Amino acid sequence: MELKIIAAALLAGAAIGVSAAEINVAVAANFTAPAKELAADYEKATGDKLVLSFGSTGNFYAQIKNGAPFDVLLAADDTTPAKAVKEGYGVEGTTFTYAIGKLVLWSSDANLIKGDAKVLTTDAVKHIAVANPKLAPYGLAAHETMDKLGIKAAITPKIVEGDNIGKTFQFVSTGNAEAGFIALSQCYKDGKMTSGSGWIIPQEYYNPIAQDAVLLKKGEKNEAAKKFLEYLRTSEKAAQVRAAYGYDTAK
Repeated sequence: MELKIIAAALLAGAAIGVSAAEINVAVAANFTAPAKELAADYEKATGDKLVLSFGSTGNFYAQIKNGAPFDVLLAADDTTPAKAVKEGYGVEGTTFTYAIGKLVLWSSDANLIKGDAKVLTTDAVKHIAVANPKLAPYGLAAHETMDKLGIKAAITPKIVEGDNIGKTFQFVSTGNAEAGFIALSQCYKDGKMTSGSGWIIPQEYYNPIAQDAVLLKKGEKNEAAKKFLEYLRTSEKAAQVRAAYGYDTAK
């Protein structure tokens, strides 16, 4: 009798193993922290495994065009997923805005940023980290902000550029740049800055950062990938995590 129970348990375990699926997800660097939190919740709920890769949207798209085995792209913009569909790398009808990002001027020094960007033009700031505007939408938003503030010409010699927002954050967090324009989600949780000092840039200074998801052709037959996108689009948990990191949800 005991042997039968053990055998049944082993068969059940094997069945779970067979049913579990793997989903390869390319995630824009700004969404790193919430993606990790969502992955833990999703894997616990479904048994499926999310394999997350983090980087710049522009670099990911180049990799996708060269055959990278991603099932899903969570981009930092809405143009790349649309382009993926148009050029045959994404599945038509699967794009949606999973988050609307916010830009912040941030410093690891808790006393440096005081509610505006005036400090950038002073001697207190010798290096300003900004993501490459050609690769990272947050970098483009930073340049739009500098233009709007009328300080771009004055501070351009101080700019140090990262090819994605993750590297930009690293420049500032390590002190290699006294300040930088980063994604709010990188320094914010549950209504407050997690460290340092920052100024959340008013929306009128830059174009909205609508971040779209798309099912890629490589994942077209992966039912688990489709279920994950549905979870990201509709679940209350996903909405709560986005809000916790300062993202807005598309209306």
